[in-house]
Amino acid sequence: MLAALGNGVTGGKWYSLMDKVYAPRTLEAAWQRVQANAGAHGIDRMSVEVFAANAPRYLAELSQAIRAGSYVPQAVRRVYIPKAGGGQRPLGTPTVKDRVVQAALKSVLEPIFEREFIESSYGFRPRRGCKDALREVQRQLDAGRVWVVDADLKSYFDTISHEMLMEKLKRHIADSKVLQLIERYLKQDIVTQAERWSPIMGTPQGAVLSPLLANVYLHDLDEEMAKAGYKMVRYADDFVVLCESQEEAQAALERIREWVQAHELVLHPDKTHVGNCQEQGQGFDFLGYRFEAGQRLIRRKSQQAFRDKVKALTRRSCGQSLEYLTARLNPMLKGWFVYFKHAQARIFGTLDAFIRRRLRSILCKQNKLGYYYNSSKTIHQRWPNAFFAQVGLFALYEARLAASRSR
Repeated sequence: MLAALGNGVTGGKWYSLMDKVYAPRTLEAAWQRVQANAGAHGIDRMSVEVFAANAPRYLAELSQAIRAGSYVPQAVRRVYIPKAGGGQRPLGTPTVKDRVVQAALKSVLEPIFEREFIESSYGFRPRRGCKDALREVQRQLDAGRVWVVDADLKSYFDTISHEMLMEKLKRHIADSKVLQLIERYLKQDIVTQAERWSPIMGTPQGAVLSPLLANVYLHDLDEEMAKAGYKMVRYADDFVVLCESQEEAQAALERIREWVQAHELVLHPDKTHVGNCQEQGQGFDFLGYRFEAGQRLIRRKSQQAFRDKVKALTRRSCGQSLEYLTARLNPMLKGWFVYFKHAQARIFGTLDAFIRRRLRSILCKQNKLGYYYNSSKTIHQRWPNAFFAQVGLFALYEARLAASRSR
């Protein structure tokens, strides 16, 4: 994409971008990504399947509307999803048409800003991800940087300043039509079942363009911390700074506080702290893991989220065969293990026991055995651990032992 944009750059600013956004090839590629991601309908109730049935016509209409300057994003449908630690997280669902245009816009803007982003940023970037960020954290800990600033931005996506974000974008984007389109997205009405309003700050979580805009907003913080010599690892709005001493960590936190305040953001007072992660009780959570007392654990919220997924798949009254349940569980268990396989081994045995207990409970009901039978030792004799292994149930602990031996 940069090669195609190359003729439109002068003095570090990019001109003539909108024609790349409404180009049929760009919109078609954007639609393919939206279709692959599926997702719910927006406020217009048009599903991905309905769009797919007439995709050529809809894409041509979008291209024409963007080119003519008449394209106006529709309101974002807001829903609330439960958070692992309790409470609810707002999630915005744009219409399918808006998701396609945002994906096209992102494909044009992302290569430009990827030239600017630095190594400490890992979230929602091409060829970078959680595992890369975790490897870098571990590398810094192994190097002795065990005093850690664990920072949490309170309601980050909802509190991004529109004015400051647009100023940051204008440093590199000079196409007024593209900037106007981004502003329209930022000012999209938000609709719930009971209300409708126009936001004065923030960018909706769930929108295709939001992660890129969020990275643009925090890029200056990445650069400031790097220039000051700090080892920061950031994944979207979740970041840690790894230091060699308490004094260095406190100074890093103070610098972060100043930057955050100047950019109209807020550090969560209860979730932001400095600690020596080699000490018990002073660890930190990052991307699902807990680093504490020299150990890499699975944080409690991640464990609870795992248990909730297992419960959803193993309801006692589900009426499904053990083979069917195993086939449903195994893909989830394998995927979860691949991500968390670097954690301390003992938790995997505990989780295996939890899964087998859920399955034994189902078998008891199907065989018309009572609750007390389910609670007794007899159930283990009737359906021992080996029984589930024979059925093909994926065993987390065995996989963890195998992974340890292969290192």
